Amino acid sequence: MAARAKTKNKKSARKAPAKKKAAAKKTGKKTARKKASKRKAPRASSEAAKRNARMDSLTIDLICNTANDVHKNIQKKRKPDLAFPIRSLKNVSYSTKRGYFEIGKAKKVRTLTVNTVKSFAQTLRMMGLSKELVESRDFATKRDAYYQSKNWEEARFDEQNESDSVMDDIEAMFSMRGVSREQLRFVPDEHGGAVAGQLIVLDPDRETGEVERIDCTRFGSGAYSIPSSVEQLSFETNAKFILAIETGGVFQRLQSHKFWQTSNCILISMAGVPTRATRRFIRKLSDESKIPVYAFVDCDPYGISNIYRTLKVGSGNAAHLSQFFCVPQASFLGVTPQDIIDYDLPTHPLHDVDVKRAKDALKNDPFFKAHKPWQKAIEQLLKMGVRAEQQALAKWGLNYVIEEYLPKKLSQRKDFLP
Repeated sequence: MAARAKTKNKKSARKAPAKKKAAAKKTGKKTARKKASKRKAPRASSEAAKRNARMDSLTIDLICNTANDVHKNIQKKRKPDLAFPIRSLKNVSYSTKRGYFEIGKAKKVRTLTVNTVKSFAQTLRMMGLSKELVESRDFATKRDAYYQSKNWEEARFDEQNESDSVMDDIEAMFSMRGVSREQLRFVPDEHGGAVAGQLIVLDPDRETGEVERIDCTRFGSGAYSIPSSVEQLSFETNAKFILAIETGGVFQRLQSHKFWQTSNCILISMAGVPTRATRRFIRKLSDESKIPVYAFVDCDPYGISNIYRTLKVGSGNAAHLSQFFCVPQASFLGVTPQDIIDYDLPTHPLHDVDVKRAKDALKNDPFFKAHKPWQKAIEQLLKMGVRAEQQALAKWGLNYVIEEYLPKKLSQRKDFLP
């Protein structure tokens, strides 16, 4: 018996190191996985940095080449000119294949003459300011740029709408080569919307390059604010979809009740017509994470033809930007005209301006003309003669939108309007 006990002890002794080795191996794998996950952020940041460096180089080349062409023409005693795309709905086309508005071929040409010398000089000075900002890795708001011009002597701007117009012209000209205003280092004065939910934003420090991991589930009753420029950001998420919400009130309700947790999603407040930064953030997040976008807005002509249409395909006077800022993969969750009937929602009558906007969308807007389901929905709204807000769902209880409306709508995604 003693011999058997010794043999048993020897066997168990042999097994113990094997178990320890297996455990160590398993722990090693876990550690390796943890290290790998930690390396994701710098790698994503590095790729974004390389991409941004390429865009900076392209931007500077475009500015220098344009200025050199002007200089060469002057030296040859020829009148230089600058050509800009015409920014209007009449110079816009819509393709269901591409999924966004595209600027047409019509252009306006600014030739250097006695009458245009000031605006020509202002355009070149604005381009020079952009070059300085790119090279110094700095930025200027539209208001900053206006005040910078006060040092330009005869080329200074008298009003900000003048400097804004020149800035828009430059952006339109360079957008044909894939450069946006943000890449020219001109940013809007306002920030983007708010974000809550299953998302980690990776934001590298501008000077050190160190990546800050921003967890959008950790803002308590608040939310992450989208910055003016989002090109440097990258993301980590396991969310199933993005819910873009028109009103701050509905966003706050969904955030405070952690709808993002129960539905495994990301909530983004558009706060009305979404800013460029908000649209770019949604597009970039959706593209990189390969998740769909659902829009939840008021059921009125403004919510449909201004807020949703701008998010999805862009606008007529900014069609040159649609390739950067629209979200072609977005679809319309609600509130729809049929929802007013199905959920017996409180309504308000359509105003004259609402009727005009809806009829204009049906007659002139390339997006709505391309989609029969939208034509049918807008015609239904006009026939009903009413509009309804998101908050109208509160008729059935403050949390009806969370407990009943959204879960039911999300189970019928194939029925979403395009």
